[in-house]
Amino acid sequence: MGMIVVKQPPQDIQWYDQDDLAAKMTEKHVNDVCEIFQTPLTGHYNWDYDSADGRIRKLYRLGKELNWNAEVDVDWRKTFPKSEYPVDPMFNPFVGYGPFEAMSEQQKLDFAWHNQSWTLSQFLHGEQGALLVASQLASCAPTFDAKLYAASQAFDEARHVEVFHKYLRDKVQFMYPVNKHLKALLDKVLTDARWDLKFIGMQIIIEGLALAAFNTIKMVSRDDLLKDIIELVIRDEARHVTFGVNYLEEFVKNLTQEEREERAQFALEACLVMRERLIATDVFTQFGWDVEAARAKVLEAKIMEQFRNLLFTRIVPNLKRIGLLTDRIRPKFEEIGILQYENLVDDGVIDWAAMSRPLYTATA
Repeated sequence: MGMIVVKQPPQDIQWYDQDDLAAKMTEKHVNDVCEIFQTPLTGHYNWDYDSADGRIRKLYRLGKELNWNAEVDVDWRKTFPKSEYPVDPMFNPFVGYGPFEAMSEQQKLDFAWHNQSWTLSQFLHGEQGALLVASQLASCAPTFDAKLYAASQAFDEARHVEVFHKYLRDKVQFMYPVNKHLKALLDKVLTDARWDLKFIGMQIIIEGLALAAFNTIKMVSRDDLLKDIIELVIRDEARHVTFGVNYLEEFVKNLTQEEREERAQFALEACLVMRERLIATDVFTQFGWDVEAARAKVLEAKIMEQFRNLLFTRIVPNLKRIGLLTDRIRPKFEEIGILQYENLVDDGVIDWAAMSRPLYTATA
């Protein structure tokens, strides 16, 4: 097996043909495809091994206790038929839209599965980004408690990459490339030298949005297997976001006003990027639609507006909790319609009973 180094992510859909797979393998299928990024990462030794923050150490211990195995704790015998819509059609924003209505029933079904694949593919790519960031945080986080937790989170993210890839490969059977907006934010988070921007970008923005998206997918999905997977991933992600909020809250208090405003602006820009990441433009291209017209349709659809905004119910109160919803930045959050969530319960409030409940297993 060789290594193919590329300058940008692959642009094509990757298909997983389960029939006679070995016979169809070519050189490109057995070579690893990687893209190199450079980062001026500054690491920290920490010679004080005692716990300075009992909350962070307890979250680390919970991570050890609640580990799950994608091969054992998920019942892969469950199979949702490809002849049915994976998500309730009532959540389709394109009902009444000309290009969609012009399709046959089979094409509409194919479109639904492409949307499903695109969404789950972005989850997969985001989880790889989280894996890489967590590995960086284990080195550059300044305290020993944070290093321990980041190391445990890296293992969590590895499981998430594994389980989403297995579901896409075995059940959906094709995968979309990474969305350019998600990739841009991952690049920024991974290549920035400041460890706290990695925390803000990953633990607060990307993971916070993913947590809300997972909860939404769990509600609208018709596939019990996918619901089982999402439930397991949510357990991990809830700890990750809580860790980020509790750790950053004290750090941000010690920043200068200028430094705080700089990070608040970064958080706003990250939110704007992630709003665009929710629009499946790659699927529109695949079906030959006018991308800008379809994008406009998504943006004007009431149900999609509600969906996009609800995904920020975790992010905005968390930004307020850690001190990044500053007076200067608040009006900009109001302009995009998500400031209304600022007074919801944030993830700095830890429900230890809920977070410690025994691990759910799909095969139980």
